[in-house]
Amino acid sequence: MVTERAIAVLLFLSTFLSVLITIGIVAVLLFEAITFFADVSVFEFLTGTRWTPLFSSKQFGVLALVAGTTLTAVMAMVVALPLGLLSAIYLSEYAPNGVRKVVKPILEVLAGIPTVVYGYFALLFVTPILRSISGDISVFNALSASIVMGIMILPMVSSLSEDAMRAVPRTLREGAYALGSTKLEVSTLVVVPAALSGIVSAFILAVSRAIGETMIVTIAAGQNPTFTLNPFVPIETMTAYIVQVSQGDAPAGSIEFKTIFAVALLLFVITLVMNLLSQFVVSRFREEYE
Repeated sequence: MVTERAIAVLLFLSTFLSVLITIGIVAVLLFEAITFFADVSVFEFLTGTRWTPLFSSKQFGVLALVAGTTLTAVMAMVVALPLGLLSAIYLSEYAPNGVRKVVKPILEVLAGIPTVVYGYFALLFVTPILRSISGDISVFNALSASIVMGIMILPMVSSLSEDAMRAVPRTLREGAYALGSTKLEVSTLVVVPAALSGIVSAFILAVSRAIGETMIVTIAAGQNPTFTLNPFVPIETMTAYIVQVSQGDAPAGSIEFKTIFAVALLLFVITLVMNLLSQFVVSRFREEYE
């Protein structure tokens, strides 16, 4: 009895500590961001398209960073979502058990590779290939970073989607086969819709992961905060800018240094909204089977 109470207290303290750390992080971001917005207009921050806080002529339009973040995340999704879903359908519906047991762990190894390795892979391998195809592509560009980022998050999309599809009851598949459906029709018209909440949740979580990625875009995409949707030129994302300033480009306590907290708070809000959206989709469209 005493042991069970001790375990319960330990679990409660662990949970409380996690909540306390989260509150502490949010409190620090809010406090520092408030001091930043005491000097910079929130309207200018959210609507401006020029981001030059480290220059003599300071501009604080975060849309330049948001555009770079959105560009890389969207193109990464173009790579990861179709490939991840197709591989999930194969692993769930087509692959023999022996093949699945070998292929799935190999695919998930991609998630364990350090992102700094992905970054240099994008810069030193993918970028030269792209530049050999088109001379208009800069050495640092959003395209190569996005392609490699899509490869990095592909296991998340594939694994979570495949788990959702395998959770669909076998009786639904058998009923569709009994009506004369082909394997492709069962996979795409029965299993995928039945697992839609899990698949969409996997997509949203992958988008959140892409938005928060740091090392790949820092190494391969450059550090040029330009308000553009051209994937061939250098750009800068919100996470890359935080890394840049954290390396000592701005003295602590200055307005330039405080920009990282404002950017981090905006990034936190974006990822929080994505996670809340994921939870809403799961709860709204969850299929329950007896």
